[in-house]
Amino acid sequence: MTADVGDAGELSRPARRQAEIAAYVVEHGSVSAGELVEAFGVSVMTVHRDLDELERQGVVRKYRGGVSAQPTSVFESNVAYRLNTAQTEKAALARHARAMIEPGMSIMLDDSTSAFGLVDLLDDITPLTVATNFLPAITRLTARRDIALLALGGIYSPTHDSFGGVPCAEAVEALHPDLLFCSVSAVSPTHAFHQEEEIVLVKRAMLRAAKTKVLLVDHAKLQRTALHRLAPLSDFDVVVVDEKTPEDLIRPLRDHGVTVEVAAF
Repeated sequence: MTADVGDAGELSRPARRQAEIAAYVVEHGSVSAGELVEAFGVSVMTVHRDLDELERQGVVRKYRGGVSAQPTSVFESNVAYRLNTAQTEKAALARHARAMIEPGMSIMLDDSTSAFGLVDLLDDITPLTVATNFLPAITRLTARRDIALLALGGIYSPTHDSFGGVPCAEAVEALHPDLLFCSVSAVSPTHAFHQEEEIVLVKRAMLRAAKTKVLLVDHAKLQRTALHRLAPLSDFDVVVVDEKTPEDLIRPLRDHGVTVEVAAF
């Protein structure tokens, strides 16, 4: 999140409080305004002013009587919240996906926190070429030896900590990676979905660009909805789910001809 800084480079008092409120909401998912008043010892007016600023930055979503960092069908969570959810499941998905990578390959990672789990698993399968638009992945990969990094630029989104828009989609379309690892916000038995049109634009470009497409989804995403239809699941070569996914959610996917692999913890 953006913040005011003083002459010494330190956060101002309101900015510090807003950062602490953001961390509190991310940790708890959803809270009431009254709970924040009590937790931070400030007035209701101050809480609402801070929440207005955090909502403007895309960190939280206000609703009547409270605030949430959780996703809805039209609202994607801030990256800080997503990095702290379903960590065990995402780690299992990443380990499973890693087995698909061989030295010398070119891989593409989208800006999902599921694909981000692969970044720390690549050291012993180099040399590799990795293309990504996710800034945390770009930052971490710059220090890796034997990994050629293609940073996919574009319009920066603080909410997603990634680059997007038409410039990013055009950068993606200039490539033809061996493997794409990506995720979405919601999955039906036939299609993958996301809340935001701008994110869909780049993910579709990635699907067109890659030779082999792998979708990584934890079990919660098979029980959600999102506004924008990204692609049929048949566009993906493999859909990887975690072992907590109930069989009655996996079966409809396979009934529609989707190749589903289950990642063990």
